[in-house]
Amino acid sequence: MAKKTVKEEPVQGANNIEEALSRSEQFIEKYKNVMVGAVVAVIVIVAGAMLYKSKVVEPKEQRVAEYLFPGENYFMAGQFEVALNGDNMDFMGFEEIARNYGGTKAGNLANAYAGLCCAQLDSCEAAISYLKKFKGDDQMVAPSVMRALADCYVTVGQNDKAIALYQKAAKKADNGLVSPQCLMQAGLVYESMGKNADALKMYKEIQAKYPASSEGIDIEEYITRVTSK
Repeated sequence: MAKKTVKEEPVQGANNIEEALSRSEQFIEKYKNVMVGAVVAVIVIVAGAMLYKSKVVEPKEQRVAEYLFPGENYFMAGQFEVALNGDNMDFMGFEEIARNYGGTKAGNLANAYAGLCCAQLDSCEAAISYLKKFKGDDQMVAPSVMRALADCYVTVGQNDKAIALYQKAAKKADNGLVSPQCLMQAGLVYESMGKNADALKMYKEIQAKYPASSEGIDIEEYITRVTSK
């Protein structure tokens, strides 16, 4: 299966469309470089809070939350296969936690972790399966996982699904970090499909709503490119 690259640096010049569109490719390579920073940081914070607030958590919830921690260490160390499948010692693996404790909050988070591990291991179809199982309604974890799922859809060529999820994640997050990133990705995928008018809408939304974001600072370059075609 061909990989696709996602980069976040601006591209100069109207004739550099191929390089620009490479920003919406290679989800896996990007996440190997940044250790899925934004998504993982949010998930770790939530999982940690679940444990530290043990007095208000049911015993089963606390126990399963504790199961996550060794996997988080493996994940952050880049040992994705061990994080996914376990270490044959004390840690059972995110896959088994998700399968056996999916009805708990920690088991739900394990679906997100398992999906990210699968993506790192070039198994995007499996990643999609796990990420789709994650259920969340907050403004931090849920949009971040949606974006990861959308990136996987781009990788396997399901661009329409990816765009819909990017837009949904941007709306749900409604913040200057996740939202402009998702809108930018949606715009780049639209460009790769030759839908420049739709790409322009995404870029204009960034310009109007998130001008101070890293995407907003350079958004005029993208607007100029798509309007010059």
